[in-house]
Amino acid sequence: MTQPMDRQAEFSGTRDVREAHRFDEAALTDYLKTRIPGFTPPMTVEQFKGGQSNPTYKLVTAGASYVLRRKPPGKLLPSAHAVDREYRVIKALHAQGLPVARPHLLCEDTGIIGTDFYVMDFVGGRVFWEPYMPGISGLERARVFNELNSFMARLHSVDIDSAGLADFGRAEGYVARQIKRWSQQYRASQTEKIPAMDRLMDWLPDASPSSGQVSLVHGDFRLDNCIIDKTAPEIRAVLDWELSTLGDPIADFTYHLMQWRMPPSDSGAGVGSLIGHEHLEGVPALEDYVATYCRQRGLSSIPDLDTYLAYNFFRMAAIFQGIVGRVRDGTAANPRAAEIAGLVSPMADVAWDYARRAGA
Repeated sequence: MTQPMDRQAEFSGTRDVREAHRFDEAALTDYLKTRIPGFTPPMTVEQFKGGQSNPTYKLVTAGASYVLRRKPPGKLLPSAHAVDREYRVIKALHAQGLPVARPHLLCEDTGIIGTDFYVMDFVGGRVFWEPYMPGISGLERARVFNELNSFMARLHSVDIDSAGLADFGRAEGYVARQIKRWSQQYRASQTEKIPAMDRLMDWLPDASPSSGQVSLVHGDFRLDNCIIDKTAPEIRAVLDWELSTLGDPIADFTYHLMQWRMPPSDSGAGVGSLIGHEHLEGVPALEDYVATYCRQRGLSSIPDLDTYLAYNFFRMAAIFQGIVGRVRDGTAANPRAAEIAGLVSPMADVAWDYARRAGA
């Protein structure tokens, strides 16, 4: 039997660069030393353990450390791994004063390291891979939750015109398009019949919620995509903007709420859960957390909360089923990917539970 994963140990820090992700470090050094002021060779390269949709590297020089994010090598889906979009949104938000790493350059010349990439500052701090943040005080835990909530409200209030992001996506029909996309992806990767997923795919298209609001959305906002200051409960940088676009901010916020109902994994695979830790000092009740967000955004409530949560759990179940499909096809990169299979059905059950609460 596989031992439960220690998520903090599994995903924290760096490792030697994986064989499949190596590149010509000398060519990169020559390129960067003429384009980043103060970049001083020699340079050493390490690879981050976590967040490997786009391989991510730490570049260490005598004067500073940087982070490089690149497209993976090999054949890719046409719209996937869009590091140019990541760079664009980070550059725009940095100019707006939001907590993101300072960007330096985007390189679309594949002759340098074999794929497109961008470079930004390395931001030191803490990454918590469990949403209940073991090992800190209740007061600090409460303050970090407040930071997360405030960041979402601030992100969703960014003026997309002044940020230069008015053409960053097609906001209308965002949730409906997501439902259609992930239904197709689920069917393509399906390995067993899951009745709750079939019921959700029948119900969700007609129930598709829309707040009527348009904002920049992160698409994958979780605690483990944030760097928290080493000594203070403050976000120093938000990472992983691969799924960012224009869309419905309530869909984005309710994705963030999933941690309160995420089915826990015996193996530690998947994403973290607050289930079993709700009574830890500093963990807010879901209802209070929603009320805080609404207050900061000037909203009276979130009318279709259950429908949004049904959609988000369905979407996540379909994403996980895609990983299971890659195991079936022999293309999964993560050695523990097979453990995801047991999480799809429980997640679909949570989604259907919310759908029933919404009237399904």
